[in-house]
Amino acid sequence: MAKKREPPSIKELPDTFLDHETYGYPRTFDPNFKGPVAKSKVSSQVHSSSSRGIEIRITNRSCTDVLCCIIFILFIIAYILLGLVAWVHGDPRRVAYPTDSKGHFCGQKGTPNENKTILFYFNLFSCTSPSVVVNLQCPTTQICVSKCPEKFLTYMEIQFMYRTNKHYWMYYSQFCKSPFVKPAKTVTQVLLDDDCPIAIFPSKPFLQRCFPDFTTKNGTLTVGNKTIFEDGSGKKRNAIELRRAANRVNKILDARAIGMKVFEDYATTWYWILIGLTIAMLLSWLFVILLRFTAGFLFWVFMVGVIGIIGYGIWHCYQEHSNLQGRPNSHLTIYDIGFQTDISMYFQLKQTWFAFMIILCLLEVFIILMLIFLRERIRISIALLKEGSKAIGYLPTTLIYPVLTFIFLSICIAYWAVTAIYLATSGVPIYKVISPERTCKHENTTCNPEIFNTTEIARVCPGAQCNFAFYGGKSLYHQYVPTFQMFNLFVFLWLINFIIALGQCALAGAFASYYWALKKPDDIPQYPVFTAFGRAIRYHTGSLAFGSLILALIQMFKLVLEYLDHRLKEAQNNISKFLQCCLKCCFWCLEKMVKFFNRNAYVMIAIYGKNFCRSARDAFNLLMRNVLKVAVMDKVTDFVLILGKILVAGCIGVLAFLLFTHRLPMMIEGPTSLNYYWVPLLTVIIGSYLVAHGFFSVYAMCIDTIFICFLEDIERNDGSAERPYYMSQSLLKILNEPSMQTKKH
Repeated sequence: MAKKREPPSIKELPDTFLDHETYGYPRTFDPNFKGPVAKSKVSSQVHSSSSRGIEIRITNRSCTDVLCCIIFILFIIAYILLGLVAWVHGDPRRVAYPTDSKGHFCGQKGTPNENKTILFYFNLFSCTSPSVVVNLQCPTTQICVSKCPEKFLTYMEIQFMYRTNKHYWMYYSQFCKSPFVKPAKTVTQVLLDDDCPIAIFPSKPFLQRCFPDFTTKNGTLTVGNKTIFEDGSGKKRNAIELRRAANRVNKILDARAIGMKVFEDYATTWYWILIGLTIAMLLSWLFVILLRFTAGFLFWVFMVGVIGIIGYGIWHCYQEHSNLQGRPNSHLTIYDIGFQTDISMYFQLKQTWFAFMIILCLLEVFIILMLIFLRERIRISIALLKEGSKAIGYLPTTLIYPVLTFIFLSICIAYWAVTAIYLATSGVPIYKVISPERTCKHENTTCNPEIFNTTEIARVCPGAQCNFAFYGGKSLYHQYVPTFQMFNLFVFLWLINFIIALGQCALAGAFASYYWALKKPDDIPQYPVFTAFGRAIRYHTGSLAFGSLILALIQMFKLVLEYLDHRLKEAQNNISKFLQCCLKCCFWCLEKMVKFFNRNAYVMIAIYGKNFCRSARDAFNLLMRNVLKVAVMDKVTDFVLILGKILVAGCIGVLAFLLFTHRLPMMIEGPTSLNYYWVPLLTVIIGSYLVAHGFFSVYAMCIDTIFICFLEDIERNDGSAERPYYMSQSLLKILNEPSMQTKKH
């Protein structure tokens, strides 16, 4: 074992001296050092060992961004209290059960409607009114029934049938608001009192609501084998009109049959889907391991392909330009023909193909020159990709961490959704005046259904209804429910970003411990992922909360812009639309930039244990000093990861297609009698892509961490016996820059 070096005598370190506490032993002062600056004092409490080499600072860490940590904890406590208050005031039954015009639940146990689980609309034709879109309520009486109508009947027909057979009235009266002994009222009086529907149609329950039973015969839409029928008021109606009214109530009526078939397909193929996702997980693991040997091959094959495709484009443009020689009007310019809606006219001009050829030539030359002048940086990037694959091979437990992140995210999403539902269902039933033609001046005013028929509104607005609208109230709590919903959404975004930040910091700490181990894998500490996770929670909750808070604020502003755009879409002019588009673009770019800097700041936090602002500053300075390396590394990594995701999803998709379409009968027998084979196929493809994304997100974090450590390594060390590099031998062979030669001399 090498003899342990004694630290030099130090009076006071200048600002340009590097942070010695990070590496476990102090270094001699280098006046020419231009690396990251950090004024610090050497402490003997730092855990160090000459056999372990440079190690991440552990014992000298302290809590960072304590104020933000306190604020974050207070927000979480307030979030929990909000959930409890919403749980006390809210009633999720208002979402689970349909509500009639009186605000009563259909099918609720312990109520008169316990056996009446289905909602019935008196006059479905009134649902074509524009007020359905404005008020989200159909302006007709809605009652709870035990079953839907099964036949065509009108109130006038019932009056005649009652004289010969009272059974018809007993059947019809179950769709009235209250039982009647006999149908003594006239049709006009029934319409005014709104006691019974003037007509019923054959219907079936869907989403606990009665909808007409539509069928198609010989391409013609029918209801109960009829295409034309009476609506009870003397008018002839057809099935298309009734279908249009039903679609106003529920846009997904057409998906009823499709939904049942999709469910059947999932019930038949669920185990095949699980097998496909398992294979995708194994392929992702295999791809990450093989990157150690194939990263360079994949990249250069891709670049040769791009150069070849662009070269073919140049040749094609030249051929088209030559073929147009001598053709009439081909010598004209784009300026001569002006703006044309028929784009094919531009392809009849030699100038168009000549311009395309010039653009492709410039692009080809640019790519070739970039490959020539950046070849060393590309080699370093490929070597880092291979190093990342090797690191994951030594730290396989890092691939399990996305499961933990998924669990945390699922808990946050579930809590947010439940709290939002309880907040939305807080309050008492609120009733609003709704008129079919929206001609009543009292439209949307609050009313009392018990006395509505005796009020002035019922006399002034014939046909108006006092129907249930929503749940609310006039108490202080109910007045601030929209504010609580905004708070619920904001804290949800904050927690989501914090969980992602925690995962990035924990993985960065684990991979940094791999890089700074002098003898790999002997010097890698035990349980690196668990240790890094504990350090992040214990010391850097405030810093992670700080970074995630910035991102949550930006995302909140984006959601507000989307909401305003949705609400004011019809009232906007071209200028306001342009400004809003610019704002969206700016916030999108800002979010991407903040995510990039936060990610690198979390790496610095995991290594050095500084607060968020200092870590972000150090990461920014480090990356800006190596901006070309950063650009090349980012693009090479993006290409490899995208290729890996497409490769995994594509392989699983091809196998699933052959299986679900019975193209592999000799090898394996797939599921039979599928309604839509593309349903499980798309599920397998999308699921495989998400599985691969989970694996490769760990790989991307590994590459980013090793890249940051690599930049720090070449700035802090010179390869000498006193200051050796901690990079692998493959990186050490490629590293041959003039600046490094200067340091060695």
